[in-house]
Amino acid sequence: MAGKREKPEDIITKLRQVEVLQGQGAKIADAVLQIGVTQQTFYRWRREYGGMSRDQLKRLKELEQENARLRRAVSDLTLDKLILSEAAPGKLLSPSRRRRCIDHVRQELGVSERRACRALGQHRSTQRKVPVGCHDEERLTADIIELARLYGRYGYRQVTGMLVQAGWCVNHKRVDRIWRREGLRVPPKQKKRGRLWLADGSCVRLRPERPNHVWSYDFVQDRTADGRAYRMLNIIDEYTREVLMIRVKRKLNAIDVVDALTDLFILRGPPAYIRSDNGPEFIAIKVREWIEAVGAKTAYIEPGSPWEKGYVESFNARLRDEFLDGEIFYSLREAQILIERWRRHYTTVRPHSALGYRPPAPEATIPMDHRPIMH
Repeated sequence: MAGKREKPEDIITKLRQVEVLQGQGAKIADAVLQIGVTQQTFYRWRREYGGMSRDQLKRLKELEQENARLRRAVSDLTLDKLILSEAAPGKLLSPSRRRRCIDHVRQELGVSERRACRALGQHRSTQRKVPVGCHDEERLTADIIELARLYGRYGYRQVTGMLVQAGWCVNHKRVDRIWRREGLRVPPKQKKRGRLWLADGSCVRLRPERPNHVWSYDFVQDRTADGRAYRMLNIIDEYTREVLMIRVKRKLNAIDVVDALTDLFILRGPPAYIRSDNGPEFIAIKVREWIEAVGAKTAYIEPGSPWEKGYVESFNARLRDEFLDGEIFYSLREAQILIERWRRHYTTVRPHSALGYRPPAPEATIPMDHRPIMH
């Protein structure tokens, strides 16, 4: 019997055997000798298991196992808390940041890679496989930074369109990732406005259906460096978003409007409709009679409803935000040259979101000073 460790079930059986022998009148010493143990062992067993049945012993073992499991769970939670507090403040959104944090945690706390990955939500294969990146990552990053420098008001989607024009096979997701990684600033998103549908047959119901169907024109005013004002007459094709003309002069009246339309009608022919607000230069009798004489029709918006000519209003905002706000003109001639250069760039190079990030009127041959970066 020496060296043999009794099972709890066997101990309870032997204790019950001693109780039976005592009930038959046997002394404790004799009964203990029959079960083959010393009296010290018998008293120790009775102190631990006395009065316990086999079912109670089974329940005791289950409780001990549950207690051990709870202790392990508390220990795991404590370790998880230590790992999370040691990792980094804030959320670990990217696999690369988790990878660095896991290496730091393993070095500081001495935990295994499996344990740290489970606590920080990183798959072990992701932890072990370090990304090598694409072979053209540096060239693409350089082109994105250069385009962002040249066209500071363009977002990553417009930059993606220009890269595609230049021959890059890249989507907006990859450009956005590099854009954010390099800390480039995304222009603030314009708040969307709902369209107002009027019940009186207003020209807001007139939607462009083809090129040369609906043109829009409007005035924009700015100042040269000496403080003198000048005006711009912007004329666009609403269907193609092409900027047909930007006429720049110190003063523009109804006669100038007729002259600008005459030049465009000679080159392109008259449109079906010309949309505008109710400014005095547009509702002048000479302008209306001349437009009607050449076979076109006017489409005036309701007073105080600029959203009805949203195409040209959107272009005016792009003109001011992307160009006028960043330029100082010292003479009218300088303004005319640079604004015309920007108009050609807007029409032939700049990607337009409504056209699938393609320019309104791309040309087969683009001047070198307006061509996107290419390798």
